[in-house]
Amino acid sequence: MSEVRLLRKLRAFTPLSDESEQAVMALAAQRVRTGAPDDDIISEGDEPKTIHLMLDGWACRYKTLEDGRRQILGFFIPGDLADLHVYILNEMDHSIGALTPIRYASITPKEFEVLGDGHPRLLRALWWESLLTASIQREWLVNVGQRSALEAVAHLCCELYLRLRGVALCDGSECPFPITQSDLGDALGLTQPHVSRTLRELSAAKLLTLKRKRLIVHDLEGLQRLAGFNPNYLHHTYDAAASR
Repeated sequence: MSEVRLLRKLRAFTPLSDESEQAVMALAAQRVRTGAPDDDIISEGDEPKTIHLMLDGWACRYKTLEDGRRQILGFFIPGDLADLHVYILNEMDHSIGALTPIRYASITPKEFEVLGDGHPRLLRALWWESLLTASIQREWLVNVGQRSALEAVAHLCCELYLRLRGVALCDGSECPFPITQSDLGDALGLTQPHVSRTLRELSAAKLLTLKRKRLIVHDLEGLQRLAGFNPNYLHHTYDAAASR
């Protein structure tokens, strides 16, 4: 079941009791909502009242400029929380929108507090998950600020492949990759034609192929070398989680 995917990540940080896992599963089954591509889960300026747990599909964190240009600030895949402590804010300073058909659970602050009070080890794991999100955000900043287009596209593909593998969404060297070239451009500060040329170059080098919304990684080590990819910022979640 897709609701288990958050637990796969948390188990990579610490062993969880059966009671803690059941508590997470119970929350994931409440107030389940769906959305269509381009729907906002929450928009900039809204008052955040719940935590959103991604169950199925992909979403993104983004900001839109007055002239319509969009900057994607993060991708959410099944098992991600978007965002764990956002309800502390008076209003959203960014939007979270669906990129594909999605299914997600809305968790109230009170439910989260009760969960933490009753399961301190689980609470610690959830804090770790929040810090992991911040670590990924820092690496994205380096993508936009310092890496070449070839390095940045390769780096993001490495990251998403390993994150998907960590929640058991890879089939060998393949994984779902429903985001468009425009989405990649908005995440990396590149034009869609530039992204297209870069992907062709990576394909010609026999490192990866994007086909029918699937990413096929032909040479993960080679792709990591090209990108200068050091997986330490993912804190080894992809190894521990993938082994379960």
